Amino acid sequence: MNDSPLLIDDRGAVRVITLHRPERLNALDSATIAALHAAADAAAEDPSVRVVVLTGAGPKAFVAGADISEMSGLTPSQGRDFALRGQRMMRRLETLPKPVIAMVNGFALGGGLELAMCCHLRIASETAKVGQPEINLGLIPGFGGTQRLLRLAGRAATLELCLAGAPVDAARALQLGIVNRVVPAAELEAATMALATQLAAAAPLALRGILDCVNTGGECGIEEGLAYEAAQFGLVFSTDDMREGTSAFLDKRKPDFRGR
Repeated sequence: MNDSPLLIDDRGAVRVITLHRPERLNALDSATIAALHAAADAAAEDPSVRVVVLTGAGPKAFVAGADISEMSGLTPSQGRDFALRGQRMMRRLETLPKPVIAMVNGFALGGGLELAMCCHLRIASETAKVGQPEINLGLIPGFGGTQRLLRLAGRAATLELCLAGAPVDAARALQLGIVNRVVPAAELEAATMALATQLAAAAPLALRGILDCVNTGGECGIEEGLAYEAAQFGLVFSTDDMREGTSAFLDKRKPDFRGR
């Protein structure tokens, strides 16, 4: 639809979803949250899509945050509902059975950093800045920022970013473990698409198993996580992809994974 806040572009098996509200620096309002949730559902259900890349329109911002003009008039109950909608959308992306890569092309602040953190991998331009500045508005992160930042960067970094409210540059974000890679701005798209293409050629069911193990094991004790991993390891032995991958290795050829 022409009035959609998203642009969707399929490049082979890679689906690129671009938040397209450049006049608002791609800020997350209710319509954008709903559109992202629907886009995540569609990508999960489309067998031709193996990897999702999420980015923002324009050179300035990935997502500058939640839409303050919408939030400023909310009642307490409406504020809670807004947070829950954002959290459900981000959890949907986080639990997608296909890799989701955030291509962080500029500011990723507040809801923007929360959106990037729910993706499985994050590649940032060297000019990007990330942070949780909600304290400066008399707010706290509401889309999972305190929880995902804690898991990615640890307690000290989470408290620093959330309490001080000051953004950090891409190099510091890499040092803290918030992003996986930092590349020159001119190389961001090429580097992201190279990784996405690599993942798209991998065994889809094995990718799903890894994502499931990390998501499940990260929230339970080591014994439960190991048991879940062993069960998933056994399950992939039932797949054609496992037989193709092992045969290709022994035959010294490139495997052709079909997701079966």
